[in-house]
Amino acid sequence: MGAAAAALLSHWRRHPGQLATLVAGLALATALWTGVQAINAEARASYDRAASALEQSDLPLLVPREGDSLPLSDYVALRRAGWKVAPVIEGRLRLKDGSARLVGLDPLTAPAVPGSGTGGDPGRALLDFISPPGEIRGHPDTLAGLPAAVEGRRVATEALSPGTLVADIGTAARLLGLEGRLTRLLILEDPAQDLPPLGEVAPDLREAPPQPENDIRGLTGSFHLNLTAFGMLSFAVGLFIAHGAVGLAFEQRRGTIRTLRALGTPLSAVAALLAAEALALALAAGALGVGLGYVLASLLLPDVAATLRGLYGAPVPGSVAVRAAWWAAGLGMALLGAALASAQSFWQLRRLSVLAAMQPRAWAMAQGRGQRLMALAGLAGLAAVPAILLWGQGLAAGFAALAGLLLGAAFLLPLSLSAGLRAAERAARSALGEWVWADARQQVPGLSLALMALLLALAANIGVSTMVASFRATFEGWLDRRLAAELYLSFDSPAQAAAVLPGIDASAVLPVTRTEADLGGAPGLVYAMADDPTYRRNWPLIEAGPQVWDRLAAGGGVLVNEQWAIRAGLSPGDTVQIDGAAREVLGVYADYGNPRGQAILGLEAFRALHPEIGETRFALRLSGDPAAEAARLVAEDGLRPDQVTDRAALKAESRAVFERTFAATDALNVLTLAVAGFAIFTSLLTLQSLRLPQVAPLWALGLTRRRLALLDLARAGLLAAGTALLALPVGLALAWLLLAVVNVAAFGWRLPMQIFPADWLRLGLAALVAALLAAALPALRLARVSPARLLRVFADAR
Repeated sequence: MGAAAAALLSHWRRHPGQLATLVAGLALATALWTGVQAINAEARASYDRAASALEQSDLPLLVPREGDSLPLSDYVALRRAGWKVAPVIEGRLRLKDGSARLVGLDPLTAPAVPGSGTGGDPGRALLDFISPPGEIRGHPDTLAGLPAAVEGRRVATEALSPGTLVADIGTAARLLGLEGRLTRLLILEDPAQDLPPLGEVAPDLREAPPQPENDIRGLTGSFHLNLTAFGMLSFAVGLFIAHGAVGLAFEQRRGTIRTLRALGTPLSAVAALLAAEALALALAAGALGVGLGYVLASLLLPDVAATLRGLYGAPVPGSVAVRAAWWAAGLGMALLGAALASAQSFWQLRRLSVLAAMQPRAWAMAQGRGQRLMALAGLAGLAAVPAILLWGQGLAAGFAALAGLLLGAAFLLPLSLSAGLRAAERAARSALGEWVWADARQQVPGLSLALMALLLALAANIGVSTMVASFRATFEGWLDRRLAAELYLSFDSPAQAAAVLPGIDASAVLPVTRTEADLGGAPGLVYAMADDPTYRRNWPLIEAGPQVWDRLAAGGGVLVNEQWAIRAGLSPGDTVQIDGAAREVLGVYADYGNPRGQAILGLEAFRALHPEIGETRFALRLSGDPAAEAARLVAEDGLRPDQVTDRAALKAESRAVFERTFAATDALNVLTLAVAGFAIFTSLLTLQSLRLPQVAPLWALGLTRRRLALLDLARAGLLAAGTALLALPVGLALAWLLLAVVNVAAFGWRLPMQIFPADWLRLGLAALVAALLAAALPALRLARVSPARLLRVFADAR
């Protein structure tokens, strides 16, 4: 067995490039997959930490009927009356870059105070927490962003997710400017029957249901599923490299295997040695890939974290922790990749005759004979797409359709290229031209896996870039229409609003009032909308019934957002249930970036239904400078900076969130294309030795080595250009599936598809450059090959 193992391993010593190709293919595939899984694992761990840190998500609340805060005296009255409640203050605290959620707790009544720990002196810990200037506890990343002017002892703790700070209730009141006020009260126990009712003790408060931590897992599940799908595509592209290297190595070792079998080595022993070799290579490549995946995740996680915070308020750290789960998953994927890459070779080994000769060119041509079978499989995959869309539902159907489209197109690629090259060969006007086209067609089988990887990478780039660009164009227009007012104000109470608003020179003061509601059996929001030309001219309606604005102002129905309309199959004229009352749907409006259902009532109808809700938020139409008016409101009227927001700042923040949303996707796009270019390079490099018998006769007929090298470069560019042309319709179909199927199932809104030919041209040029760079080294070697080696071709027995 030792001699047999040494004989088989000697192949890698003679062909170190193939060994590097195989390891690199598995490592790159594993790295892209592991990087995505590391990001997902970090996010899920953060969600779990956020859900458990404050232990408040399952407690009912007492909240003010009007405004955003309640007086401390209400809490005192309730405690004296026997109600077991705990006070909470919550607000946004400005950081050096952005803001953080600050939660103030009473350590004597709160269910939990994150970061307290179990060791040490509890009394001393309590004293440190409440003693002036007070502790501010938070994740190290969040504390690092606190301005130096914020008074308080910084205490870092991993118990809190990034973006959340916890302090004593007195410290939080001082930092948020809410002295003598509270945000809400937690009901720790159901009030006993003999306690005075809420209406007698604190008539200005009302009971509200528990507020889960935004159900972050549910909201972000679609985002992570999309990321995982991209990781799987990248894994498949990398796997093509390994498959090609394993297949070529097997064919080149046919002679060695034949000799070992002739010398009496059992087939099972040869198979066991090859399996052990594959296992060792998979573990080595897997370890390298997992390490590279960690680096990739560390580079991408900050943008992903910013996206999740911006879109969903999900607290995700900007750094990656090493977790056994994704390390094990990465090694498992490397082993799976090695098994898939070697499966065909092991199948051929089982059927290998002892007298079979080593025929690498015959191997390449045998692959060509399988093109028709692959094409039939590709046609079956494409035919399955409309069937999946017709009978399937949800994200699973969307991703199944994507898989059918991409795999079907990839399987059809070799035969399609061969057919096009054959047609060009027939139209050639010279013997050399005819040879160039025929030679390119002959190379398709050996390069098929690399070209399929390039097709998948280009199609993914075209599809995703078209989706992002369509989203960006639609989002810009929607943002301009949705944020039509110049200034947005948020007051602490209706009394503060009544005192400040009369002093503002505004052409329109539009209340922005909302409440939680039951929308057809699901939680959602109902907004009030004033009857004003601002909304009539700008509101982004997708569908509308007759006289929609007049009927809305008169209380004759509601507008619903696209998410609810798609989920419930609503259109104008249908009837919906809002808090148990039937309402007619007057129109449907676009509401990008929001995962929840919403409805809009006319302002007067909303006031009649909810007279207890005070109006504390307003949109103002101004003729002057919004920034100057905002500065005046802070300086002269005493509003806090976080209470005043101008339209330009809102738009800039929204656009920044949008760009961060697709930063990770853009990076994965570039990496996938780079891996496909590497696949072409390795395929050309490993097949280079097989090219000499084809080019030696042309050299003997008078073509210089330099010209032969240039023809090789032209052939690589030709195949890349053909692949790019075939990738274009596949990419556009992919974009349509992403926009019309996957995006709707994942997020609940549909986007119009727009086309951007300039992006296609850039991608086509990138593919051409990648192919030429990949072919540069093999072409250079051909240009420098010695005449003696070319002459040896005619002397060798082939």
